[in-house]
Amino acid sequence: MGVPGPVRRIAAVRDRLPALRDRTIAAIRARLDNPPVDYPPSVILLADAAMLSIAIAAGFQRHAYLPTVLPVIAVGLLLGSLGLFTFTAVEPTPLTLGLPALIATAVLLAQPVEGDFAPFILVVAVGEIAAVTPKRVSVPSALVALALLIGFDLAGKLAWLDTGLAGLPMYCVGVLLGWMCGEMLRNQRRFLYQERAYQAIRSAQAADEERRRIAREVHDVIAHSLSITLLHLTAARRALQTDEDVTEATEALVDAERLGRQAMADIRRTVGLLDTRPASPAPEPGVGEIADLVGDFVRAGLDLSFRTEGDPDAVSAAAGLGLYRIGQESLANVAKHAPGATGSVRLAVGSGHVTLTVRNSLPAGRAGDPAGMGVTGMRRRAELLGGELSAGARDGHWTVRARVPLAEQRGCGARLAAEGR
Repeated sequence: MGVPGPVRRIAAVRDRLPALRDRTIAAIRARLDNPPVDYPPSVILLADAAMLSIAIAAGFQRHAYLPTVLPVIAVGLLLGSLGLFTFTAVEPTPLTLGLPALIATAVLLAQPVEGDFAPFILVVAVGEIAAVTPKRVSVPSALVALALLIGFDLAGKLAWLDTGLAGLPMYCVGVLLGWMCGEMLRNQRRFLYQERAYQAIRSAQAADEERRRIAREVHDVIAHSLSITLLHLTAARRALQTDEDVTEATEALVDAERLGRQAMADIRRTVGLLDTRPASPAPEPGVGEIADLVGDFVRAGLDLSFRTEGDPDAVSAAAGLGLYRIGQESLANVAKHAPGATGSVRLAVGSGHVTLTVRNSLPAGRAGDPAGMGVTGMRRRAELLGGELSAGARDGHWTVRARVPLAEQRGCGARLAAEGR
């Protein structure tokens, strides 16, 4: 014989219960993870639990009215409205928050008791409305709650204990305190939104500054390396065209290859700053490498002299890197705009400042142009280090002069060193 139909249906329902339970729990967790308002789930649950607890306590206060069902109706109404927010996608609004609380309070107050808890339902409801709506909505909601209490007080429903103390003032003060607490929560949420907006702006500005910094680094590296490489290639071409010593041409090509590989390594290191992995332990260049920098350009064919005054060890790593990049860009400009010029590089370390001066002769009929990207980037570097940079033509020479304080000012040096500028 087969299993009776009712038994099969009961078994099917029993088998579906675990799946239904799992879906219900998943729905509750999803709602808690994405609450309808931007408050922590614990705050929302605490307010809902407080309102429901007050309603249950007010219902027990009316045990003398049994077997009436009014307290059960009030508690069921609140429980249904709170469950509506928890289990469905219904968004809490002043109407869906306030109307069930007003009706439940009115139902409970229809059966007056001494020391009644029922008006405190309005305290929580007004606070919730004030926490999620502007004043133009929360203030009228609070006034409606006060009007409800005043109406029941005029009907003689709010007597307080045996002392004859009127309950209306205390309940009204409670409603006002609930509104104030909700308004404070709303202000905190508004300030949180503002802070998030400011943080987004700061992040965008930091990203823009980082892009500009890397653009300057890549520009400096490429301009320096290509300028010297082209000078070596020009020397090799001339040596081969004039049937001069092939060894000289080979040496020029070897130097060009070395500088090209060095440029690739510098570009990889600079672009690697975009990576989130730990930075390379290779040290950044400083004032100690300016002499080698000048030597590269001299070997490439430029007529340059270099002189150092003072103690280069007194220059910080951040200032040294900035001055190295300024010198690199200045000499690259010499190779690009005045390849046959003579020039000099002077590094002077004084008691409070270090000065780098790059000076070269200008070709006939050329006055120089300080408005290019290179000069702008050099000036920016000097300003970030708390110094200044001047560039211009005078007496047939182009002079770039960068003056940077030895003492790091306003934390700029430390920041530049940390960023690898």
